[in-house]
Amino acid sequence: MNNFKFSNFVKAEFFDKFGVKYAEEYVPNGVTTVGLNHILGSTFHAETQKTTWYVGLIDNAGTPTLAAADTMASHTWTECTAYAGDRKEWTEGAAAAGVMTNAVTVDFAINDTKTLYGVFINTDATGTAGILWATAAFAATQAVNNGDTVKITYTITAS
Repeated sequence: MNNFKFSNFVKAEFFDKFGVKYAEEYVPNGVTTVGLNHILGSTFHAETQKTTWYVGLIDNAGTPTLAAADTMASHTWTECTAYAGDRKEWTEGAAAAGVMTNAVTVDFAINDTKTLYGVFINTDATGTAGILWATAAFAATQAVNNGDTVKITYTITAS
């Protein structure tokens, strides 16, 4: 008999305005309670499946804390919006061998000087609605500048 678990990772690569990589993070994420409830509900209880997911950045402003009880409407961290457009869509590939990831990075064109704390995954491109699936804190905060690019690869492993 198998026990079911997720082990999910965020790979974040940081490039300056000249395209030179200056940092890389590979960190696990925590799945929120509302995210787990969505997986159970959409798989076993006929709730509507969400087919589009978005990546957002977490600002280091204040004192960010990530918790399983976080939702998009209720959390202690601040979303960083110092990039062009809305949150970026995570375009996942097909699951194989219990793993799903994006084939092409999710890219953020940074347009201000900020310090990033981490990332989050949710179902809405903007606002405080939607299902917050997961959050991840970088091992060390990352300073970004106008003209930098942050590239995210998100991998979900179920075992």
